[in-house]
Amino acid sequence: MKHRYSVLLFPLHVFFDFVCLNASFVGAYGWAFGNIDEIAQPPYQSLWIAFNVAWAAIILLTQPYVFPRQLFKAGPLMRKLLMLTSVHMAVIALFWMLFQNVFFSRTQLLITYLLFLITAGLFRLGGLLFLQEFRARGYNSRRFVVVGYGKLAQTITRFYDVHPEMGFRFQGYFDWSTPENAGQLAGDYTQLAAFVKREGIDCVYCCMPYIDNVQLKQIVDQSERLDFQIKLLVDFRGFLTKGASVEYHDFLPVLNLSTKDLDSFRVAFLKRSFDILFSAGVLVLGSPLYVLVGLITRFASKGPVLYEQERIGQHGKPFMIYKFRSMYVDAEKAGPSLSQGLLDNRITPWGRFMRQTRIDELPQFVNVLKGDMSVVGPRPERQFFIDKIVEIAPEYTDLLKVKPGITSIGQIRFGYAATIEEMVQRLRFDLLYPKRRSLMLDLWIIAQTLRVMAQGRGR
Repeated sequence: MKHRYSVLLFPLHVFFDFVCLNASFVGAYGWAFGNIDEIAQPPYQSLWIAFNVAWAAIILLTQPYVFPRQLFKAGPLMRKLLMLTSVHMAVIALFWMLFQNVFFSRTQLLITYLLFLITAGLFRLGGLLFLQEFRARGYNSRRFVVVGYGKLAQTITRFYDVHPEMGFRFQGYFDWSTPENAGQLAGDYTQLAAFVKREGIDCVYCCMPYIDNVQLKQIVDQSERLDFQIKLLVDFRGFLTKGASVEYHDFLPVLNLSTKDLDSFRVAFLKRSFDILFSAGVLVLGSPLYVLVGLITRFASKGPVLYEQERIGQHGKPFMIYKFRSMYVDAEKAGPSLSQGLLDNRITPWGRFMRQTRIDELPQFVNVLKGDMSVVGPRPERQFFIDKIVEIAPEYTDLLKVKPGITSIGQIRFGYAATIEEMVQRLRFDLLYPKRRSLMLDLWIIAQTLRVMAQGRGR
């Protein structure tokens, strides 16, 4: 009989949870009332029964003790415990509402759940450590083979080699013999069924790059007769990190590799909410500064206070960006050109100060409210320069998957770029953002930007 010890895990889990639940209930009663003499008398008799009935019903409905070995870890176990306890608390609260005329101690209930979380949590952690050590020593193990020899097949065997606590024991590769796999195989496809039966194989991993549908169907048919699991290995590396998802067309699963909808709802919602609140706060609280900077800009040199220019935003959509004018009028009448830094003679004296302190960027908070930009994101560029950058660094197009921002990692670490080569260098920093963006990273970048502004180190 395969895994004769595994069948004991479920009843043991159920048994110890009931022990922890009842011990916590009794202990909390003694803590709250000083003794347990009347715990089996009304009204706590009915509450005690309700505790056990509710837990049993939750177990039957949710079947919470079924964990694949790959997920049998502290994190999933504790999250499941918290979920079960929360549901149990809701059921008991409903029970309490039905008996509003009966007094139950809130202190006793609170202590019961605290004790239960502690004892059940310790039981899970202790059981996890014991079982991992038990399996690492070779007990309660599952034997597996890999069908289809190649790099992906070697990856799964290395994974279980470095995780002996999962209890998977590799028994060999199966594939048609070729010069490349000479000496590496335990047999070919015609020998697989006999090997599985003889060695008591529990699981067969099938590597999709190296096996066709005819051979896979034969293995599936054999699994029903020989009682072993089949797991498919598909090489999705490089796809799933770019927002791939699975769609179902009736019964047919389709892998969507499109990266257009990269944002998860949670990240997009939090980021947009933060952008609106932060920008509105800056515009309202900073209105005196806006007026002051506008007046100085107006009288420091001839020309408008604000400067508008077309930039390219998310998914290649153009928009008009707003800045306090830091250059003389008609500075680019000869054609598009990059700033040569603070020594650029097209920049006004006041403009140099604004660029050092980054206050020329302040009107872009209007762009943020309009939805064209975000507070944090890669710097938006003109199409003219994007075309030149892409010729050198095609990966620049990855930045168009997210909204451009007022400030970015590249702006902090590198600053303004005077040449296409420098823009490519700054790109190396900005490419870190789409993969790692989060609210905490945005707050860190904003804090670093404020530091640059205060020190006047913008360039």
